[in-house]
Amino acid sequence: MLLKYLMVSCTAVVLGLGVAPPSEAAGNTSAAQSSSKKKVAKATQSKRIKQASIKKASRKSVAAAPRAPHEPDFDALGLPNVKSASVLVQDQISGEVLFERNSDAVVPIASITKLMTGLIVVEAGLDMNEMLTVTDDDVDYVKHSSSRLKVGASLTRAQMLHIALMSSENRAASALGRHFPGGLTSFVEAMNAKALQLGMTDTRYVDSSGLSSQNVSTARDLAKLVMVAHQQPLLRQYSTDPKSVVSTTNGRPMHFSNTNHFVANPAWDIGLQKTGFINEAGRCLVMQAMIQGRAVIMVFLDAKGKNGRTSDVGRMRKWIESIQPAMATTSTM
Repeated sequence: MLLKYLMVSCTAVVLGLGVAPPSEAAGNTSAAQSSSKKKVAKATQSKRIKQASIKKASRKSVAAAPRAPHEPDFDALGLPNVKSASVLVQDQISGEVLFERNSDAVVPIASITKLMTGLIVVEAGLDMNEMLTVTDDDVDYVKHSSSRLKVGASLTRAQMLHIALMSSENRAASALGRHFPGGLTSFVEAMNAKALQLGMTDTRYVDSSGLSSQNVSTARDLAKLVMVAHQQPLLRQYSTDPKSVVSTTNGRPMHFSNTNHFVANPAWDIGLQKTGFINEAGRCLVMQAMIQGRAVIMVFLDAKGKNGRTSDVGRMRKWIESIQPAMATTSTM
């Protein structure tokens, strides 16, 4: 090493160049590396500051953007500005139709189907403490809808009915139909027979869950179903409970919530309700409620948007509260 340094030094002397000793050369290298790191760090910091400025400017731009105009609760004629494709609102006591729109249109009804499922179960007088087990036959292989009940899970018939009405549990509704005397085929036949008995002439059921778009009805027919189902205390309780905890025979306790958040709102007095949704049906809702001391039945089918049925119910309530009984018969096409 020393010999190599002496040779380099001699060469440097001949050429008139200065050569740093090994320790100084290493120091220069270290200093260069340190300077390079500082430059990289400074560039990175500058980039981060620039990105932060862009994000801040973007947030200000979004905040400054004008909001969409608020949708009025009533239209130019003073009627509720509801967006559901089919609507029927009826006085439960007198039967007077307060508001309707396309109330005779035959459309898919999704999980509103489960209200008829519940009516068949309670009217059959079956043992509500009998254990029912979820099988592969209850799994939805068509729409691949989710369920918290695993194959092999067992609940009482009462628990299955409870979460089918409250949380719209599809496998529970399917299990209720399968465990009917004669199986699911006989259960669906009973559903259709009951529909005819109630005068629901435009209604047809093909399953107990509502997953098939071939479960169809009209707003007018469903108002008849709500009227009759409301007479069953168990259906009133199970459909309006805000929450429930159930324990299967092979799992831990499961917490279920109501699909209709209005039932937990103290400002509402709801006696019966059922929600529904599949793509073909849109968002649907049927309810019995007390508004301004008046018992009303409301049916909303194919509401527009995720919060469409919620908005429609709110606007309808405001309209009912604003009218006098004698003014309350309205039809819109």
